[in-house]
Amino acid sequence: MLLGCIGDDFTGSSDLGNTLTKAGMRSVQYVGVPDRPAEAGVEAGIVALKSRSLPVAEAVRQSLAALDWLMAQGCEQILFKYCSTFDSTPEGNIGPVAEALADRLGAEQVIFCPAFPAAGRTVYQGHLFVGDRLLSESGMENHPLTPMTDPDLRRWLARQVQGEVGHVAAAQVFGGPQAIRAAFAASGARHLICDAIRDEDLLALGRAAQGHPLVTGGSGIAMGLPEAFRSAGRLSGAAGGWRGQKGRAVVLSGSCSNATRGQVAAHAGPSLPVRIEALMADEITSRCATEWSLAQEGLPLVYSSAEPEAVRAAQERFGREAVAEKVEGFFAESARALVAHGVTRLITAGGETSGAVVEALAPAALEIGPEIAPGVPCLRAGPDLVLALKSGNFGGPDFFAEAEAMLGRDA
Repeated sequence: MLLGCIGDDFTGSSDLGNTLTKAGMRSVQYVGVPDRPAEAGVEAGIVALKSRSLPVAEAVRQSLAALDWLMAQGCEQILFKYCSTFDSTPEGNIGPVAEALADRLGAEQVIFCPAFPAAGRTVYQGHLFVGDRLLSESGMENHPLTPMTDPDLRRWLARQVQGEVGHVAAAQVFGGPQAIRAAFAASGARHLICDAIRDEDLLALGRAAQGHPLVTGGSGIAMGLPEAFRSAGRLSGAAGGWRGQKGRAVVLSGSCSNATRGQVAAHAGPSLPVRIEALMADEITSRCATEWSLAQEGLPLVYSSAEPEAVRAAQERFGREAVAEKVEGFFAESARALVAHGVTRLITAGGETSGAVVEALAPAALEIGPEIAPGVPCLRAGPDLVLALKSGNFGGPDFFAEAEAMLGRDA
């Protein structure tokens, strides 16, 4: 294994696997820290954790355990992957996990770059944009678990780390790998927020990071990392190869993002709304949702996705943690029951929802398949089960139908 990756959620980890597979690395996504060595021939191993919203100490513990396993597989560089919208809180995990990994690896400088231009995420002058909006005006300010109210990543990260936070500006990034390395050398900061507004910038940053034991960012930063291994003739070229899966498909959506709510509204098939109040009162259960889904024609959608005001009201009434636990448990149990009753294609929307579903199904590893939308690949979880794990803000209005079709198609 050449490149070791630690993802703080399952959708982001599959996004990363998609990027690395397209770049020519044979990549495998593991669900949690494996208890056995990797199979031969894996060039990029991705340990997918569900650590984004965990208490800091637990997120650090799990991430270090993942690091230890990856280093035992022979990895020469580590990538810590978080969301392209830098999902965290001022007391959050990104900074502490990165510092703990850097300390373990002896890394003197750490790159931070969540940019993903293909999905509209760019970093300019240290600020994160979603499309033409600052992060804090993109809808992410209403995220139920990690509301992003400040788009200045330098300021946000500085609240989470001990070391100094510096900045590699767009003008330096545009100069290419040599100019970027010079900017690294000129900065006295341990943590460096790097601008990137184009794929070319991410490729340059990845190449400039050659020799850095630790890189952090969204999946886009991985675009340039395989080149060092390729140029040394160390990639097999065995990435790719996919067979689709026929059979029943169901969509489970817990995301309340703007994009997902638009996808729910655009869905032409049967839909079952799940109100949080009804869920908390056990007026609707996973058994109800399973029986309803199996009785439908077409592509059934079960969703708790709601307007931010409705989510806030439910959190105030029942408690944020209680709501999150109930919603995730509902989707986890629904997924288990649906697969047990013969569903072979499962589409999920939302990082927390996807994480709960994958933990419930407990596949040992996920085979990375073709891309459905930027950042969302097909995944094989077993001989008769394929998944699409969609981060909340990813995909176009017709994503659910596109995912159903792609999961059933051979490469």
